Amino acid sequence: MQKTEELIQLSDPGEVGRAEHNRGDRIVVWISNFFAWLFPALMVAICAQVVLRQAGHNQAWLDDFQWWLYGAAVLVGIGYAVTTNSHVRVDIFYDNYSDEKKARTEVVALVWLFLPFILLSWDVTFHYAVASVVADEGSDSPNGLHNLWILKVFMNAAFLFIAFAIWAAYVRNLSKLTEPTLFKQLLVAFPTVWFAMNLACYYAIWWFLRLTSGPDVSARDIGRMDIFDEFELGPYEIKYTVVIALVATIVLLILVRLFSGRRSGA
Repeated sequence: MQKTEELIQLSDPGEVGRAEHNRGDRIVVWISNFFAWLFPALMVAICAQVVLRQAGHNQAWLDDFQWWLYGAAVLVGIGYAVTTNSHVRVDIFYDNYSDEKKARTEVVALVWLFLPFILLSWDVTFHYAVASVVADEGSDSPNGLHNLWILKVFMNAAFLFIAFAIWAAYVRNLSKLTEPTLFKQLLVAFPTVWFAMNLACYYAIWWFLRLTSGPDVSARDIGRMDIFDEFELGPYEIKYTVVIALVATIVLLILVRLFSGRRSGA
């Protein structure tokens, strides 16, 4: 049985622990297996460029294409590693934990640390992708692979894929500790929910002001409005939007709890 498990890990890590996988996990594995075919294509592109370069026919677009393939495959691979638990663990304690303690560790690591970082990465690269689309960004080389904005948009979308993989893995581990109702999912993942709500509130307020302001008001002017300012709370400076997001998150939890209570009562 041990040798069979080892062979599966080498041939398809996505099959390891399949009995515990939820629907989200299987979606991640299926998408990742599809994108895994980018690696053979990458090897062909590398070998072709080496041969062409030695023959005196260097193709700049092939250099760019290699980065495109590598970047796309690696980003999707992050979600795959989360689902299959095939990432590198520099940990001398985790292997000796009980199954329950491992599940608790996974829950905290996934939705208190990892997922907020991924959402932050999505937020940063969103503006990065939009700027690339607006500029119709291409390759630095005249003979390179143009429409570079495609890769940057994909990079931004890939962070949403990784976030989906993290949430699916989180629900799977939470189910080992308790029944993963929607209320419990949101409550245990409070830092992630609060951060996501903060992004939602910020963009909702920004676009509302953008659409209702006159044409003489620039995007920079909107960012300087009072609603995006900070107030002092003791030694701390806190943004108004963060407080709004906190209130909205608490209201969301209350509504979900009330709704789930009525459904269970019915």
